[in-house]
Amino acid sequence: MTTPDSFYHIGFGRADLGDEPPTVALLCGDPERARTIAQTHFGEVRMLSEHRGLNSYLGRLTNGRAALAATSGMGAPSLSIVVNELVQVGIRAIIRVGTCGSIQERVLPGSVVITSAALCRQGAAEDIAPTEFPAAADPFVTVALVEAARALGLDHHVGVTASTDTFYEGQERSESANPHLLRRLQGQTEEYRRLQVLNYEMEAGTLFKMGLVYGFAAGCVCGVVAQRTASEQIVQERKASAVEHAIAVAVQAAGSLEL
Repeated sequence: MTTPDSFYHIGFGRADLGDEPPTVALLCGDPERARTIAQTHFGEVRMLSEHRGLNSYLGRLTNGRAALAATSGMGAPSLSIVVNELVQVGIRAIIRVGTCGSIQERVLPGSVVITSAALCRQGAAEDIAPTEFPAAADPFVTVALVEAARALGLDHHVGVTASTDTFYEGQERSESANPHLLRRLQGQTEEYRRLQVLNYEMEAGTLFKMGLVYGFAAGCVCGVVAQRTASEQIVQERKASAVEHAIAVAVQAAGSLEL
Protein backbone atom coordinates (compact mmCIF):
# COMPACT_ATOMS: atom_id res chain seq x y z
CA MET A 1 0.00 0.00 0.00
CA THR A 2 1.34 3.39 -0.98
CA THR A 3 0.85 6.29 1.41
CA PRO A 4 0.38 9.95 0.50
CA ASP A 5 3.02 12.56 1.25
CA SER A 6 0.57 14.25 3.61
CA PHE A 7 -2.63 12.73 4.93
CA TYR A 8 -5.75 14.78 4.32
CA HIS A 9 -6.91 15.12 7.93
CA ILE A 10 -3.80 14.97 10.14
CA GLY A 11 -1.79 17.13 7.72
CA PHE A 12 1.49 15.18 7.65
CA GLY A 13 2.95 11.95 6.29
CA ARG A 14 5.67 9.43 6.99
CA ALA A 15 8.40 11.56 5.43
CA ASP A 16 7.73 14.28 8.03
CA LEU A 17 8.66 11.96 10.91
CA GLY A 18 12.41 11.82 10.28
CA ASP A 19 14.96 9.03 10.24
CA GLU A 20 13.81 7.62 13.60
CA PRO A 21 10.03 7.79 13.27
CA PRO A 22 7.86 7.39 16.36
CA THR A 23 5.81 4.26 16.97
CA VAL A 24 3.84 5.58 19.96
CA ALA A 25 1.30 8.41 20.08
CA LEU A 26 -0.36 10.16 23.00
CA LEU A 27 -3.80 11.10 21.68
CA CYS A 28 -5.93 13.87 23.19
CA GLY A 29 -9.35 15.19 22.29
CA ASP A 30 -8.22 18.72 23.19
CA PRO A 31 -5.49 20.33 21.03
CA GLU A 32 -4.33 22.37 24.03
CA ARG A 33 -3.67 19.14 25.93
CA ALA A 34 -1.58 17.81 23.05
CA ARG A 35 0.40 21.07 23.05
CA THR A 36 0.91 20.84 26.81
CA ILE A 37 2.27 17.31 26.53
CA ALA A 38 4.70 18.33 23.82
CA GLN A 39 5.87 21.51 25.53
CA THR A 40 6.24 20.12 29.05
CA HIS A 41 7.18 16.47 28.55
CA PHE A 42 8.95 16.21 25.18
CA GLY A 43 12.41 17.23 24.11
CA GLU A 44 13.36 18.31 20.57
CA VAL A 45 9.75 19.31 19.90
CA ARG A 46 8.63 20.03 16.36
CA MET A 47 5.10 20.91 15.29
CA LEU A 48 3.88 18.67 12.48
CA SER A 49 0.51 20.24 11.76
CA GLU A 50 -2.33 22.40 13.06
CA HIS A 51 -4.60 21.35 10.19
CA ARG A 52 -8.30 21.39 11.17
CA GLY A 53 -7.30 22.01 14.78
CA LEU A 54 -5.85 18.49 14.93
CA ASN A 55 -2.57 19.70 16.38
CA SER A 56 0.27 17.18 16.21
CA TYR A 57 3.78 17.42 17.61
CA LEU A 58 6.87 15.25 17.21
CA GLY A 59 9.36 15.02 20.06
CA ARG A 60 11.37 12.75 22.31
CA LEU A 61 10.52 11.27 25.69
CA THR A 62 13.07 11.46 28.49
CA ASN A 63 14.46 8.04 27.50
CA GLY A 64 15.16 9.35 23.98
CA ARG A 65 12.28 7.53 22.29
CA ALA A 66 10.51 9.46 19.55
CA ALA A 67 6.82 10.05 20.22
CA LEU A 68 3.83 11.98 18.93
CA ALA A 69 1.40 14.15 20.84
CA ALA A 70 -1.67 14.29 18.62
CA THR A 71 -5.26 15.53 18.66
CA SER A 72 -8.30 13.39 17.88
CA GLY A 73 -11.02 15.99 18.27
CA MET A 74 -14.16 15.27 20.27
CA GLY A 75 -15.94 11.96 19.87
CA ALA A 76 -15.42 8.65 18.14
CA PRO A 77 -16.08 9.63 14.49
CA SER A 78 -13.28 12.21 14.52
CA LEU A 79 -11.00 9.88 16.49
CA SER A 80 -11.54 7.07 13.99
CA ILE A 81 -10.24 9.24 11.14
CA VAL A 82 -7.16 10.40 13.03
CA VAL A 83 -6.32 6.92 14.30
CA ASN A 84 -6.63 5.39 10.84
CA GLU A 85 -4.16 7.93 9.45
CA LEU A 86 -1.77 7.63 12.41
CA VAL A 87 -1.56 3.88 11.84
CA GLN A 88 -0.79 4.53 8.18
CA VAL A 89 2.20 6.70 9.12
CA GLY A 90 3.60 3.91 11.28
CA ILE A 91 2.16 4.35 14.78
CA ARG A 92 1.96 1.01 16.62
CA ALA A 93 0.72 2.11 20.06
CA ILE A 94 -1.83 4.79 20.98
CA ILE A 95 -2.64 5.97 24.48
CA ARG A 96 -5.71 8.15 24.82
CA VAL A 97 -5.18 10.92 27.38
CA GLY A 98 -8.59 12.26 28.25
CA THR A 99 -11.07 13.42 30.85
CA CYS A 100 -14.10 11.62 32.21
CA GLY A 101 -16.97 11.68 34.66
CA SER A 102 -17.04 9.18 37.52
CA ILE A 103 -20.23 7.23 38.25
CA GLN A 104 -18.84 5.49 41.35
CA GLU A 105 -18.61 7.21 44.75
CA ARG A 106 -15.12 5.85 45.35
CA VAL A 107 -13.75 7.33 42.08
CA LEU A 108 -13.10 10.94 43.04
CA PRO A 109 -12.38 14.05 40.95
CA GLY A 110 -8.63 14.53 40.58
CA SER A 111 -7.95 10.79 40.35
CA VAL A 112 -7.40 8.88 37.11
CA VAL A 113 -9.22 5.97 35.53
CA ILE A 114 -7.21 3.46 33.51
CA THR A 115 -9.65 1.68 31.22
CA SER A 116 -9.22 -2.06 30.79
CA ALA A 117 -12.29 -2.43 28.57
CA ALA A 118 -15.25 -0.38 27.42
CA LEU A 119 -18.99 -0.77 27.34
CA CYS A 120 -19.14 0.56 23.81
CA ARG A 121 -22.25 2.48 22.74
CA GLN A 122 -20.72 4.19 19.73
CA GLY A 123 -21.90 4.30 16.15
CA ALA A 124 -18.40 4.74 14.73
CA ALA A 125 -17.35 1.44 16.29
CA GLU A 126 -20.13 -0.31 14.35
CA ASP A 127 -18.21 0.45 11.15
CA ILE A 128 -15.06 -1.17 12.59
CA ALA A 129 -16.43 -4.43 14.01
CA PRO A 130 -19.75 -6.01 15.07
CA THR A 131 -21.49 -4.80 18.23
CA GLU A 132 -20.51 -7.93 20.16
CA PHE A 133 -16.81 -7.63 19.21
CA PRO A 134 -14.87 -6.85 22.41
CA ALA A 135 -13.75 -3.30 23.11
CA ALA A 136 -10.69 -4.25 25.15
CA ALA A 137 -7.49 -2.34 25.79
CA ASP A 138 -4.11 -3.88 25.06
CA PRO A 139 -3.13 -5.66 28.31
CA PHE A 140 0.51 -4.61 28.14
CA VAL A 141 -0.39 -0.95 27.69
CA THR A 142 -2.86 -1.21 30.57
CA VAL A 143 -0.22 -2.73 32.86
CA ALA A 144 2.25 0.00 31.84
CA LEU A 145 -0.32 2.67 32.77
CA VAL A 146 -1.03 1.03 36.13
CA GLU A 147 2.68 0.71 36.92
CA ALA A 148 3.18 4.38 36.01
CA ALA A 149 0.33 5.50 38.28
CA ARG A 150 1.74 3.44 41.14
CA ALA A 151 5.26 4.78 40.63
CA LEU A 152 3.92 8.34 40.63
CA GLY A 153 1.87 7.70 43.77
CA LEU A 154 -1.38 8.82 42.13
CA ASP A 155 -4.90 7.83 43.08
CA HIS A 156 -6.00 5.54 40.25
CA HIS A 157 -8.71 3.07 39.36
CA VAL A 158 -8.71 0.28 36.78
CA GLY A 159 -11.83 -1.10 35.18
CA VAL A 160 -14.63 -0.74 32.66
CA THR A 161 -15.56 2.58 31.06
CA ALA A 162 -18.85 3.46 29.33
CA SER A 163 -18.03 5.06 25.96
CA THR A 164 -20.91 7.07 24.49
CA ASP A 165 -21.45 9.12 21.36
CA THR A 166 -23.05 12.09 23.10
CA PHE A 167 -22.03 14.06 26.18
CA TYR A 168 -25.52 15.07 27.30
CA GLU A 169 -28.22 12.56 26.35
CA GLY A 170 -25.89 9.57 26.03
CA GLN A 171 -24.54 10.13 29.54
CA GLU A 172 -28.03 10.66 30.99
CA ARG A 173 -27.60 14.38 31.64
CA SER A 174 -30.97 16.08 32.09
CA GLU A 175 -29.52 19.52 32.91
CA SER A 176 -29.17 20.56 29.26
CA ALA A 177 -31.09 22.03 26.35
CA ASN A 178 -32.92 18.69 26.14
CA PRO A 179 -34.23 17.60 29.55
CA HIS A 180 -36.53 15.00 27.98
CA LEU A 181 -34.40 11.87 27.78
CA LEU A 182 -35.52 8.85 25.83
CA ARG A 183 -36.95 6.06 27.97
CA ARG A 184 -34.02 3.76 27.16
CA LEU A 185 -31.62 6.32 28.67
CA GLN A 186 -33.53 6.93 31.89
CA GLY A 187 -31.91 5.01 34.73
CA GLN A 188 -28.94 4.05 32.58
CA THR A 189 -26.31 5.48 34.91
CA GLU A 190 -27.58 3.57 37.92
CA GLU A 191 -27.66 0.39 35.85
CA TYR A 192 -24.06 0.93 34.76
CA ARG A 193 -23.07 1.69 38.36
CA ARG A 194 -24.45 -1.68 39.45
CA LEU A 195 -22.47 -3.31 36.64
CA GLN A 196 -19.32 -1.80 38.23
CA VAL A 197 -18.68 0.57 35.32
CA LEU A 198 -16.38 3.30 36.62
CA ASN A 199 -16.91 6.28 34.35
CA TYR A 200 -18.27 7.93 31.22
CA GLU A 201 -16.18 9.19 28.30
CA MET A 202 -16.54 9.39 24.51
CA GLU A 203 -13.67 7.71 22.65
CA ALA A 204 -12.12 4.63 24.30
CA GLY A 205 -14.55 1.99 23.00
CA THR A 206 -13.94 2.83 19.37
CA LEU A 207 -10.18 3.19 19.93
CA PHE A 208 -10.00 -0.26 21.51
CA LYS A 209 -11.93 -1.94 18.72
CA MET A 210 -9.71 -0.25 16.16
CA GLY A 211 -6.63 -1.45 18.02
CA LEU A 212 -7.78 -5.06 17.95
CA VAL A 213 -8.88 -4.93 14.31
CA TYR A 214 -5.98 -2.86 12.93
CA GLY A 215 -3.33 -4.57 15.04
CA PHE A 216 -1.96 -1.73 17.17
CA ALA A 217 -1.74 -1.51 20.98
CA ALA A 218 -4.39 0.77 22.49
CA GLY A 219 -4.77 2.13 26.00
CA CYS A 220 -6.62 4.89 27.80
CA VAL A 221 -6.11 6.98 30.92
CA CYS A 222 -8.55 9.73 31.87
CA GLY A 223 -8.49 12.36 34.57
CA VAL A 224 -11.73 12.44 36.56
CA VAL A 225 -13.31 15.90 36.29
CA ALA A 226 -16.90 15.16 37.36
CA GLN A 227 -18.52 13.11 40.11
CA ARG A 228 -21.88 12.03 38.72
CA THR A 229 -23.03 10.56 42.04
CA ALA A 230 -23.13 14.15 43.33
CA SER A 231 -23.70 16.44 40.32
CA GLU A 232 -23.80 16.60 36.53
CA GLN A 233 -21.37 19.53 36.56
CA ILE A 234 -17.60 19.58 36.01
CA VAL A 235 -15.64 20.06 39.25
CA GLN A 236 -13.59 22.97 37.96
CA GLU A 237 -11.24 23.18 40.95
CA ARG A 238 -10.05 19.61 40.33
CA LYS A 239 -9.90 19.69 36.54
CA ALA A 240 -6.31 20.94 36.17
CA SER A 241 -4.89 18.39 38.61
CA ALA A 242 -6.88 15.56 37.01
CA VAL A 243 -5.52 16.42 33.56
CA GLU A 244 -1.96 16.77 34.89
CA HIS A 245 -2.20 13.35 36.54
CA ALA A 246 -3.51 11.67 33.37
CA ILE A 247 -0.73 13.24 31.30
CA ALA A 248 1.97 12.19 33.76
CA VAL A 249 0.74 8.59 33.79
CA ALA A 250 0.51 8.40 29.99
CA VAL A 251 3.95 9.90 29.40
CA GLN A 252 5.66 7.58 31.86
CA ALA A 253 3.86 4.54 30.46
CA ALA A 254 4.74 5.48 26.87
CA GLY A 255 8.41 5.53 27.78
CA SER A 256 8.25 2.00 29.18
CA LEU A 257 6.45 0.26 26.31
CA GLU A 258 8.32 -2.39 24.37
CA LEU A 259 7.19 -2.14 20.75
